[in-house]
Amino acid sequence: MTDRDHDYDFDLHETLDGQVALVTGANRGLGAEIASRLSALGATVYAGSRSQGDETPDGTERVLLDVTQEGEIERVVDGIFSEVGRLDVLVNNAGVLESGNDIVAEPTSAIDRTLATNLRGPMLLCKHAVPLLLQNEGGRVVNVSSGMGALGEGQSGGSPSYRVSKSGLNGLTVYLDGEYGGDGLVANSVCPGWVRTDMGGENASRSLEKGAETPVWLARFAPGAPGGRFWRDREPIDW
Repeated sequence: MTDRDHDYDFDLHETLDGQVALVTGANRGLGAEIASRLSALGATVYAGSRSQGDETPDGTERVLLDVTQEGEIERVVDGIFSEVGRLDVLVNNAGVLESGNDIVAEPTSAIDRTLATNLRGPMLLCKHAVPLLLQNEGGRVVNVSSGMGALGEGQSGGSPSYRVSKSGLNGLTVYLDGEYGGDGLVANSVCPGWVRTDMGGENASRSLEKGAETPVWLARFAPGAPGGRFWRDREPIDW
């Protein structure tokens, strides 16, 4: 079932009953909130977690998934196909932030870790999940990005690998739209804002609920909804 977005001329899925979602980094923070909300909308949600001991939200299917490990990505995607035979939504949420240094001072190990998690991981997930997403028209990719990666905004203030990784993630979104948009894939990036998570810190200006609002809205896009855009608070923003 679909309903009309009140502010835009396209449809949203009113319910996600019968649909399947994979959310990375879903054991805490923003990822857990997104996974929980998608489950509440009726989706079967596979909630990725790096550690066997991590908990994921009630009503979700916990899967062991370190996005830096291609073997784990393949195993999870193949497992979803074997169990339910479809994937409708991929939310690339897992991410790390190394802050406080400029590129001269940032350790190479931090650069490698950040790019592996924030950019290489989503690319590998798309590599393995896109065929499944294309099986049904209107498969969605929601890339959780950041205004810190916007090329049109000043990128001073440290955290170079994080900023560059999010710029690259936005580039992945544009690529997915250009390559597969004509086949029905709807790929978008989203800046959730500064959210009170372990990454954002307790002084962040946004609650988890507010941060998850636009990513979940993007996950409800019906076939024909816009792709290849960068969103914040349900409004497109500049790259």
